[in-house]
Amino acid sequence: MAEKAYFVHESSCIDDDVEIGEGTKIWHFCHIQRGARIGKRCSLGQNVNVSNHVKIGDGCKIQNNVSLYEGVELENDVFCGPSCVFTNDLTPRAKYPKGSAGYKKTLVREGASIGANATVVCGHTVGKWALIGAGAVVASNVPDHALMLGVPAKQAGWVCECGAVLLVDGVRAVCTACGRKYRLRDGSQIEEIK
Repeated sequence: MAEKAYFVHESSCIDDDVEIGEGTKIWHFCHIQRGARIGKRCSLGQNVNVSNHVKIGDGCKIQNNVSLYEGVELENDVFCGPSCVFTNDLTPRAKYPKGSAGYKKTLVREGASIGANATVVCGHTVGKWALIGAGAVVASNVPDHALMLGVPAKQAGWVCECGAVLLVDGVRAVCTACGRKYRLRDGSQIEEIK
């Protein structure tokens, strides 16, 4: 019998029809449900639930007590802080379940980070390299590189690919941590200057 190319702690439950990429580690008391796809080199902390048909890219880090419900997709290198929350139904009723046809999609783009205890309301996209502060409630789309804080979350600045808050001067921004330079466009978008 060939050795698996990934690690699953013995306390975790992996349903049939699940794909798990090479080098991924799934720790204590996790449940990976039917149809889930998890990329390479991911880390799922204690008590993570990955629901049916959820897609997780390569290099993602999902901390303890996170549930990724059906309709959520994480691109590569996404960080989900401890106990952050994703939803998939805007008007849930126990008596009138909608099933998967009624779920709203949520997309978390490459490199984005969701802080501890933050909530991402379904039907929105969190942009590339965005940073959602701890406890924030995201109820709208988030631009690439945006720093989002508060309830409801409002943009409080821009962040670098490395995670540092950018120093903005007019239409230019610079990262004092790594030196990357950016240009603001229309005040609502930012792009790296190569």
